[in-house]
Amino acid sequence: MSNFAIIKFSEIFINPLKQFVVDIGNSRIKTAQFEGQRMLDEVYFEDFDAFRRFSMTISFDHALISSVTYTEEALQELLDFPFLFLSKSTLIPIKNLYATPETLGVDRKAAAVGARCILEKGPLLTIDMGSCITYEFLDEEDQYFGGAISPGLKMRFRAMHQQTARLPLLDLPAGERPELIGNSTEKGMKSGVYFGIRHEMLGFIEAYQAKYPNLRVIICGGDSKIFESLTKDHIFVIPNLVLYGLNRILTYNVHLQ
Repeated sequence: MSNFAIIKFSEIFINPLKQFVVDIGNSRIKTAQFEGQRMLDEVYFEDFDAFRRFSMTISFDHALISSVTYTEEALQELLDFPFLFLSKSTLIPIKNLYATPETLGVDRKAAAVGARCILEKGPLLTIDMGSCITYEFLDEEDQYFGGAISPGLKMRFRAMHQQTARLPLLDLPAGERPELIGNSTEKGMKSGVYFGIRHEMLGFIEAYQAKYPNLRVIICGGDSKIFESLTKDHIFVIPNLVLYGLNRILTYNVHLQ
């Protein structure tokens, strides 16, 4: 059964409400306030207490929280405001054709919905660069089919460090561009991770474009800025895409009430 209904969003935003959306991930808490489709601000937190204190200083009409680390019950105990908790049963403005919808991460759905907020027509491939790299495909009829999951940047560095005896634990800052030929162990590791991910993404894009010639691509997530050089006329880098998706999901549910 699909959690999908038809709503004309052009009719919703005539008198926009102020909304607060929260994405609690594995390493950071990302928040944004919206008025209609317009993002008013974007604030990130490293710890929960700082986020909780911030939430007490702002006002909004509705809120939605997506979390991979806290349950809905735990958040209700910790927070002082009512909110919609994004779960597998939450209604979404796309048709979910995933074969095992009960196993689909809510962040993956939010990324696909966010992509449709930015690009309103045509087939879309969303590449979300978080702890894992997820590929989400949405066709021109807003049907979500799934995609692929692979290890993220930090996960690849951590795997090399933990599963070998001598390789160090490295990272790749957003402004650093590794050389193709690494003339040291550290440079070789950085080259392998950076170009491995780059060619993986380009390979996926090419394969999808062979089936869907009008495909457009949005790259988002915490590590997306590292790959901003991939931006072209059909490839866009929008790091905070999931927040736009959460806002659209919240609006969709508020107007179904």
